[in-house]
Amino acid sequence: MRPVSRNDRIHSSVTLALKDCRRVFLSVAVFSGVVNLLMLAGPLYMLQIYDRVLGSRSIPTLIALSVFLVGAYLFQGVLDAIRGRLVVRAANLLDRDLSSGVHNAVIHIATRSRNAEHANQPVRDLDQVRTFLNSAGPIAIVDLPWVPLFLGTCFLIHLWLGVLACIGGAILLGLTLLTERTSRLPSREVGRLAGIRSVLIEADRSNSETIVAMGMTKALSERWTNVNQSYLTAVGISSDIVGGYGSVSKVVRMLLQSAILGLGAFLVIKQELSAGAMIAASIMVGRALAPIETVIANWRTFLAARVGIRRLSDTLSRTEIEGQHMMLPAPSCNISIDNAVVAAPGASKATLSDINFSLVAGEALGIIGPSGGGKTSLARALVGIWPLMRGNVRMDGASIDQWDPRHLGHHIGFLSQSVELFDGTIAENIARMVVEP
Repeated sequence: MRPVSRNDRIHSSVTLALKDCRRVFLSVAVFSGVVNLLMLAGPLYMLQIYDRVLGSRSIPTLIALSVFLVGAYLFQGVLDAIRGRLVVRAANLLDRDLSSGVHNAVIHIATRSRNAEHANQPVRDLDQVRTFLNSAGPIAIVDLPWVPLFLGTCFLIHLWLGVLACIGGAILLGLTLLTERTSRLPSREVGRLAGIRSVLIEADRSNSETIVAMGMTKALSERWTNVNQSYLTAVGISSDIVGGYGSVSKVVRMLLQSAILGLGAFLVIKQELSAGAMIAASIMVGRALAPIETVIANWRTFLAARVGIRRLSDTLSRTEIEGQHMMLPAPSCNISIDNAVVAAPGASKATLSDINFSLVAGEALGIIGPSGGGKTSLARALVGIWPLMRGNVRMDGASIDQWDPRHLGHHIGFLSQSVELFDGTIAENIARMVVEP
């Protein structure tokens, strides 16, 4: 049997969460199929009104057709509401499946990165994905496969109407591809600058007392203004691209519907088409092109969600692989540190070098020294907050990174330099915030 590699495990949690959403979207696709079929009721009603009711002046036929139309629209409205709720449930399902992993990734990044403010990025990525799923974009994407049905119906009405409708569809498809190509880089730049903005504002918030005491407000305000202006410029460029193509697509759709009416009128004059068929074809084309226009209008949120999924996949995969531990018995005998070299995460220069000592059960060790001498760095390395550049910290012979933190945490007392209570009662803080069933 082939061993499981890192590449086999990568993106596991995000992949599983997306599979759960995909199952929900299969139901959405089924409802969308029925909804799109029911949308044929309007054009068929118009066709029958112009070609039969007005010619025969039959009131019973008009009443019967109207009753069927109302029933079709009511059924369509119910199914449309159901599929809208399913999409919202899919977004909530994705958030529920990934929220625990995102929370763990935030803590992991905060302890392992020199820029701890980047820790909020997984939360922002998940929010971007959920925002897209709650928009009109996903339903429009599900409706896209039904575009050929409406275009094909135009061919059934008349060959030239179908040809004109396909030309308009091809133009809108080209606009969609251009939107993707031209907005990709601006969208990435918006995401990059948004992260920098978040880092700056979080750093200013957490160091507000230092900023005020040392008179740094103006300097940091100017720095923030420059970054924020760059962000607004990037957002403007991205919005202009997507909005511009969206406006062009809307104009193309309206021109195409008018062109269908014009061509239909010409065919009616030539007695190759009925007036009802002309109106029905115009409605068909409008329905066929509406999903494409909606996709273009929501392209920016789609790009943000795609970037968010990729970044979230990379982040969670690293957290999951580094978070795999074996179950070990409770520590009871000794702790030792061998030839340890300690450095802050991401730093190339060591804070402490060649640290060696060992303690057995019942012994205690006190470490004293000047501020900045590395006492806190050593404490972080001892409990596994900071990985060692070289060497090992062992408890009962097992390396500290082999222990499950949830199991080992019951046997370790640690107090950081930033002393704060978690949001809860004193008893809950003492109990390590364990939620009792």
